[in-house]
Amino acid sequence: MRFGVIGWGLRRPLAELAHQPENGFELTALADLREISYRRFRDLVGSDAFVTADFRDLLDRGLDAVFILSPDYLHDEQTVACLEAGLPVYLEKPMAITVDGCDKILDTAARTGTKLYLGHNMRHFPVIRAMKTMIDKGLIGNVKTAWCRHFVNYGGDAYFRDWHADRTKSTGLLLQKGAHDIDVLHWLCGGYSKRVTAMGKLMVYGNIEGRQSADIEVSFRKTWPPSSLDSLNPVVDVEDVSMMLMELDNGVLASYQHCMFTPDAWRNYTIIGDEGRIENFGDGPGSVVRLWNTCKTGYPPEADLEEIMPEAEGSHAGADPAILAEFIRYLKEGGETDTSPMAARMSVAAGYAATQSLRNGSMPVDVL
Repeated sequence: MRFGVIGWGLRRPLAELAHQPENGFELTALADLREISYRRFRDLVGSDAFVTADFRDLLDRGLDAVFILSPDYLHDEQTVACLEAGLPVYLEKPMAITVDGCDKILDTAARTGTKLYLGHNMRHFPVIRAMKTMIDKGLIGNVKTAWCRHFVNYGGDAYFRDWHADRTKSTGLLLQKGAHDIDVLHWLCGGYSKRVTAMGKLMVYGNIEGRQSADIEVSFRKTWPPSSLDSLNPVVDVEDVSMMLMELDNGVLASYQHCMFTPDAWRNYTIIGDEGRIENFGDGPGSVVRLWNTCKTGYPPEADLEEIMPEAEGSHAGADPAILAEFIRYLKEGGETDTSPMAARMSVAAGYAATQSLRNGSMPVDVL
C-alpha cells in the first residue's frame, strides 16, 4: 500500500508508524507548506519521495489512502476533495471545526462510497478500553452519570503558540481539545449529547504580552510557570479553562472540564452506574482502573476490583499502533471499526454547541 500525507506537524508520528516497507506499507507523497517538512519526510522515506505545497497534487498519484493531519480548519476542504477523488482518508480528530464542515464530509463519504476513517485514538487507549469492557460486562449496572477532568500542563506550548489560540481557526479548545474526551464520554455512556451548557475564561495566557513574529514550531514541552511562556500566537482569544454539562439522548448526565495551565497532565474519568462506579488513576502504562460495587462508608482506597494497565509499545500508550492497525485492516477488508465518523461528528457538535453556550452567558444549547 502506498500512502500520502497532508500535513507534517504534531501528529506526524502516526504517519511515521505507517511507513513499514518491510511489511508492504510505505509513505510516498507529502503535501505541506514548509521546506523543513520536506527534508524530514525525505529523511524518513527516501530522497525520491514526492513533496508539494498543494494537497491537490496528491489526488491523482495512485495512492491507496491519505492521512490528513493538517490544521483543523483545513479538514473539511481537504477531506471532501480526497473523497471526491476516490481516495480513502484517515482523518485526524476533530473532524472539522463546525458542524456544517462535518456534515459536508459525511455527505461526501456517503455519496461517493469512499472509505472514511476518523482518528479518535483514545478509543484505543488501554485504560479507556478497560473501562469500556467493565461497563459492557455490566459490572456497574446501567450507566447513569459520568464526568471527566483533563489536566493539561503542556497547554500553553501546544495550544497558545500557534493557530489553536485563534477561534477563527479552531472554534475553541472545548471543541479542538475536548473532542477526544467528549467522544470517550459518549462511548462509555452509550449515547450522544443532546443539550449542553458551559462556561469558561481566558485566565492566564491572555495576560502574556510576548507574541511571535514568525511561524514557529510548537511542541509538547512544559513551560513552568505558565506565565513565563513567550512567543504566543499573534491572536489569543480561546479559553484556557472550560467546563461543560451534557444531557445525553439516553438520559445520562455528564460533565467535562479542562485546564491548560496545571502542573500535571492526565485525564480522570468517573463513570457511575446504578450498581457501582469506575474511575481511572492515570491514563498511561502503569495506571489503574478501580471499580467499587459494594456499599462502603468514606473513601475506600482499596477497590472491589482493579486493573493495572500493562506496558505498551508505541505513542499514546500504544493507541497509535492499534488505531493504525485497525485503519489498515479497514482499508483491506472493510467491516466495523471502533472509531466512527458519526461519533466524531457528534463530539464536534457537542463541543461546538458548548462553545456557543460558553460565549453567550452559559445559556443551554441544543446539539444539532
